[in-house]
Amino acid sequence: MHQDPMAPQPVARALEEYRALLDEHGLTWGEPPLTYVRMMSFLRFPDEARRMAFGRDAGDTELGEAFRDALGGEVPRGLTVLRLLQDGHRLETGPATAVLSADPVPAVLLVDSARDTAARVTVGGVPYDIGPGSARLLDVTSATPVTADGRAVDLSGLVRAAVPARLRLRAGFPCRWTVLSGGGQGWYPPGSPPRRDYRDVPFFHGDDLVLDVPAEPLTVRVSRGMEYGTAETAVVPEPWRETLVELAPERIYDAAARGWYGADLHVHLNWAGDLVATPTEAAAAQLGEDLHVLNLVAGNVAGERVYDREALQHWAGRDLPWSDATHIARMGVEYRNDLLGHVHAFGMAAPPSAYHTGFAGDADWPPNATACGEMRELNAVLGYAHPFHGPVSTPEEIIGDGCRDCSGRALVVDAVLGLMDGVELLHFSDFSGTVEVYRRLIGAGNRLAALAGTDTMLSFTRQDTVSSPPGWERVYARLDGPLSAESFAGAVRQGRTFATTGPWLELTVDGHEPGDTLDLAPGDRVTITARTVGPEVERLEIRTAAGPLAQSAARSSTGRGGGLGGELTATLVVDGPTYVVAVASGRGHPRSLHREVFAHTSPVYLDVAGRHVAREEDVRWCLRWLALLEDLVRDHAALEGPAQLRDHLDLIEKARAVYESRL
Repeated sequence: MHQDPMAPQPVARALEEYRALLDEHGLTWGEPPLTYVRMMSFLRFPDEARRMAFGRDAGDTELGEAFRDALGGEVPRGLTVLRLLQDGHRLETGPATAVLSADPVPAVLLVDSARDTAARVTVGGVPYDIGPGSARLLDVTSATPVTADGRAVDLSGLVRAAVPARLRLRAGFPCRWTVLSGGGQGWYPPGSPPRRDYRDVPFFHGDDLVLDVPAEPLTVRVSRGMEYGTAETAVVPEPWRETLVELAPERIYDAAARGWYGADLHVHLNWAGDLVATPTEAAAAQLGEDLHVLNLVAGNVAGERVYDREALQHWAGRDLPWSDATHIARMGVEYRNDLLGHVHAFGMAAPPSAYHTGFAGDADWPPNATACGEMRELNAVLGYAHPFHGPVSTPEEIIGDGCRDCSGRALVVDAVLGLMDGVELLHFSDFSGTVEVYRRLIGAGNRLAALAGTDTMLSFTRQDTVSSPPGWERVYARLDGPLSAESFAGAVRQGRTFATTGPWLELTVDGHEPGDTLDLAPGDRVTITARTVGPEVERLEIRTAAGPLAQSAARSSTGRGGGLGGELTATLVVDGPTYVVAVASGRGHPRSLHREVFAHTSPVYLDVAGRHVAREEDVRWCLRWLALLEDLVRDHAALEGPAQLRDHLDLIEKARAVYESRL
């Protein structure tokens, strides 16, 4: 039994059950084969997975062919291709993996047939029939016996023997480390999973760590979350001896010193994957990233099983064991319905009665609002998780063709009924549409905080963005006193936040900060200032409900730790109620584990003559969204009888009445 010292018996038993699922089913853990479950194998190669073209109901063979076609003739690191030719086979590999022992090395094998007839490939004694012109992805090791048409396939070239050496890594505090040898191969301390981030960079967490490495040229890097830079050195360790590397990253900014604390509100300990993650690994990641607040969410994947429910039941309402004065970890929930949207919950006093609807043949009932109401009664702070995954300019694009794509379609209801505290503006996917919808919602009079949740899954070592470390996106909240789960939750409820992929971002309106409300008269003039810190920032913008007010390239100046600062000031003569937000942005940058750099504040609200912002254009946009949502529920929701339909329609009607009252 792999006992984790931080895991009480109920949690330890659950982790053993997960290991049994992994051993039996591989990285899907036997989950029902929804599209995102069947994509798990391919998302270990993110660039190729994004280029794949396949039907929504594609099977394993179609997915394999789409992946093969997306390779473009190149074999990415970590993949081995077995080409079945008309008269035999050919093996294509990248650089051989250096090994210090005879232990087998995991690998991914793509079987690609160019034959006009079916072929049989046997992997580890299991036969696979490969159709003409088809392809299939399989997990192997360097020692797995493989045959094609009864002839052995030689996998010995996947590895090469290297002379051993040893490194000791020391920074003086927990950090994120990367140790690289030739070909981008990563090296890890004993017991550390071989994690690789979105950019395929290997990493592990800790301090004063010892690891075995080859006596070859190595690159060592150390960083510590977005408030720090990266330090790097080259080393050639002596064979059979230990080499000490002392290296520490410098700070770019210190948020806590300014009263701000950063959180990742959406992290999974276990959610299928190629390993079973433990509380100790979560602790190492949080401390190594200097992440102030970590919300580990229990949730299902594609069926009824709720992963980490036992941990939530044990620790609900309490800090996790490694929490300290500047690092708080809690168990939370991701409530999931793939048709209407997912919601994350932080700071819950007790487990909820339900975690999902619409899976495993269940009805899309009760509405999300019912679950949100219960979780609010349990003191949870709620945000819609990864609401939209691409550009959105119209309500029609939100509803789409009604497919179950995890879009936050019910957000328009839950926001106006006061059941939602915020929205994950930043998440693992394209967030441009989420930002557009957020501005529509706050323009229509809904007070919502800008939030961030990476959806990092610690049970995956390589899986597009979700294998990146927790906290690569964060929501910062300004607290009036010491950090606690309660004080952080209170700041989020008040909207005292900004979300960021890395840059520091400040906004003041006549000295007031995000979450504040100014009571003004028509004709009053306010001064708005936005400031940013971070070498990745290229543009700084001030926006109101009407759109951009001022923008500029970030003015650069050398700051402490090498960071760059920018400042933008504008004045606004107020003629009606509005809001003000600041935005920092830039192109892709090594400090960002997203395709772009982005930060966005929550609003400072400008009330005029006692009236809140409620732009007619935005209100009518939300009313159109409601009308389309009603059609969606009628046509696509899985419901058991008219009473369940009525529950949905009643909520939509209540939401419609509130929006209409704002016109």
